[in-house]
Amino acid sequence: VQLQAFGGGLVQPGDSLRLACAASGRTFSTYSVGWFRQAPGKEREFVAAIKRNGGATFYKDSVKGRFTISRDNAKNTVYLQMNSLKPEDTAAYYCAAGKSLITGSMTDGNQYDYWGQGTEVTVSS
Repeated sequence: VQLQAFGGGLVQPGDSLRLACAASGRTFSTYSVGWFRQAPGKEREFVAAIKRNGGATFYKDSVKGRFTISRDNAKNTVYLQMNSLKPEDTAAYYCAAGKSLITGSMTDGNQYDYWGQGTEVTVSS
């Protein structure tokens, strides 16, 4: 599985962005997908994840109510809708796919099998 993340950009606080993670491969629907981010000088952190059938989603506490993860398996794409963006959301955002993730491992980047390149999100006035 090859992943490509895009949709980042420079926005002002309070604005919205939608990131997309496009995947190659006919088995994408069998993978759970997560979004992670890494700000300069900080460690990578979990942001959101969605199970392979889209039936369950998971979020970092600080993005709950502002971010929504969704997937369209027919298009091999997972989206991260980000609303009410804050300067602390500034980071490189990465998507990742994992084949055999259980609920308890969805937030652990080490459990994912494939990673896309990052897309930069900058929230600044």
